[in-house]
Amino acid sequence: MDAITDAKSETVRIPVMDVRPVVDRGRRPAKAVVGETFQVTATLFGEGHDVVGANVVLCDPSGRPGPWTPMRELAPGTDRWGADVTPSATGHWTYRVEAWSDPVTGWRRAAGVKVPAGIDVGLVLEEGAALHERAAAGVPEGAGRDTVLAAADTLRDDSLPPAERFAAALAPEVAATLAEHPLRERLTPSLPLPLLVERERALYGAWYEFFPRSESGQVDPPV
Repeated sequence: MDAITDAKSETVRIPVMDVRPVVDRGRRPAKAVVGETFQVTATLFGEGHDVVGANVVLCDPSGRPGPWTPMRELAPGTDRWGADVTPSATGHWTYRVEAWSDPVTGWRRAAGVKVPAGIDVGLVLEEGAALHERAAAGVPEGAGRDTVLAAADTLRDDSLPPAERFAAALAPEVAATLAEHPLRERLTPSLPLPLLVERERALYGAWYEFFPRSESGQVDPPV
């Protein structure tokens, strides 16, 4: 395990491993070009039946973190996640991966089995209502908080059929709000990695150096 790029599994519940790009185990910065999009990847492991989520955070040369970028699993069952990010200015940046437990998605999957089957319906819907109330607390005013709270109220409304109560939590507007403002539990950050963002010209310079004149087939005249 890479001591520079990996979170220590004995002290966290969602290990973040093999974060890339990385140069010399994080002792030297990876390089990017301003405005150039590149991919950050990492391997994540959840516990048991936990559903995990992840994101990338870029910190600019002043140390200010930008909005986090959600990661996706690159191939089902691989535990390898990735996201495309784009630095907006030159200088010495850092980036990190954050992994977290996603209890709302886990609840949706379990409820999608139990509610149609009539298994512990009241308990399952109450659990969903409590989760949506907790999730709403992290949604800014005017960004869909009321929509999530309304779903929680419907989940608790035992005057409605269970299927209708469950459907309220699956409404597109609720899903969209919680995709942008998810309930993130047991947040586990990787160690920050250095990133040197250079001017666009640096990319052309590197390209030129990769193909020196000696490889062009032309022979310089003797001096």
